[in-house]
Amino acid sequence: MAASIESLLREISGVEDPIEELQSLKTALLSIPVSSLRDSVSGQRLHVIFSLLNSSDREQVQLCVDILERILLALSPLQVVQNYRAELQGGLTHPNETVKILALTQISRVVEHPEAFAEIVNNHDVLRAVVHCIGEEKMGVAKQAIQSLSKLSHSKPGLDKLFHTDLLTVMKDVMAKSDVIRYRIYELVVEIASVSPISLGYCANSSVLAQLLGELTGDDVLIRATAIEMVTTLAHSQHGRQYLAQQGIMDKISNMIRGAETDPFSSLYLPGLVKFFGNLAIMDSPQQVCETYPAFQNKVFEMALDPDPAMIGVALDTLGLLGTTVEGKQVLQKTGEKFKAVLSRMSQLASSGATELRVRSLDAISQLLSLQPEQQTEDLLALTESWFQHLSKQPMDMFRNISTQPFPELHCGALRIFTAIAAQPWGQRLMISTPGFVEFVLDRSTGQTKEAKDAKFELVGALACSSTAAEILGSQHFIRLKAYLREGPYYVSAVASVGTEGAE
Repeated sequence: MAASIESLLREISGVEDPIEELQSLKTALLSIPVSSLRDSVSGQRLHVIFSLLNSSDREQVQLCVDILERILLALSPLQVVQNYRAELQGGLTHPNETVKILALTQISRVVEHPEAFAEIVNNHDVLRAVVHCIGEEKMGVAKQAIQSLSKLSHSKPGLDKLFHTDLLTVMKDVMAKSDVIRYRIYELVVEIASVSPISLGYCANSSVLAQLLGELTGDDVLIRATAIEMVTTLAHSQHGRQYLAQQGIMDKISNMIRGAETDPFSSLYLPGLVKFFGNLAIMDSPQQVCETYPAFQNKVFEMALDPDPAMIGVALDTLGLLGTTVEGKQVLQKTGEKFKAVLSRMSQLASSGATELRVRSLDAISQLLSLQPEQQTEDLLALTESWFQHLSKQPMDMFRNISTQPFPELHCGALRIFTAIAAQPWGQRLMISTPGFVEFVLDRSTGQTKEAKDAKFELVGALACSSTAAEILGSQHFIRLKAYLREGPYYVSAVASVGTEGAE
């Protein structure tokens, strides 16, 4: 096979219109495992394919890209950069986006390789061209450039190159092209800053992060909304949160939530502000965040009661997020009647209205009601039971009715609520006292999609693995649950069918 590829390459080098030969080569390459390709192509012949990229024929260029992708993947990053550095650099300024992406993908491989890395980090022209690719019109090119530079910055020499040479000036020049491109640079810098406190230091000293934080209070509300998303990403790391706290960003965002009431355009950025604090609460401490920034918690409750679906959706997601932790549950419980009003609203949303909001409401309720076995103190069990009973006069019937509606996502959402209470003794007592409920759980015909079968299996598992279920549900039900679990989610019972010859 190596010989046939060599012969195909020789044929290509002497043909004026090589489309047919390129197609044959591509087909031949696809039939060879990548691991066997390394010795099948000589370096000299591969330069022929690179030279054919210099064409206005899009089909020819695409075939060359497909061939090069396949062959270069078989070569080590060190072989690629030592033999084809000039070709990669040329690819970065090629008019065709697929050629640019090919070159950037190979550069990403090179900067991850310890020996090959130096070949790129010391090549200023290549790195300058990569930075310029962030300013390209095609998002695919920009994304690959961001990824390459992000990987480059995983080492001190890479950070020094990006932030302590004139590449930083190049980045700032590219930023100035448009709002969209400025945010691509922000995305890169936030990605780099998130890696470690040291990389954050480089980014902070570059003034780019300060510029991003300044956008939070800019006049353009759309830019403000995007800035909040970026800042939320930065807050995912502990050192990122410390930096934001030092810069007074938490107080600034809290003040923006307060000021949103008088801003007619606040609906464009308010969801982002609430998401920021929701994420912060889960990563640090729900109690600390809610007590330090009461505007956040008040706004979440207010949004849950708002008629605007966009506001309700974010409030539901945030309440669910807070409800995943014991501390978050306790913080919500402390608000008393305020949270009860929100629970009533969630029940109403789960029962009727737009399907998307119903699903988000069901998911939030299941997160609020969930308690792991090790969390099941008397107080917390009383808390989740009181919340469940507050949702409806007959909450078991309400959620079973939702589960029978012809929407798979609603069916699964209701099952997740039953799963949440299935591990809790009070939930099991409700199930056994609700006529026909255990039969409903064991009935495999109630949901036919894979998601429905998986959701039902989780419910059965939660019951069958509970230490209190055998006693509360009774041994007969418990044995059937264990059998269901043993058979798996997709089990179909064999039905004997008898055919009578000549019955017709």
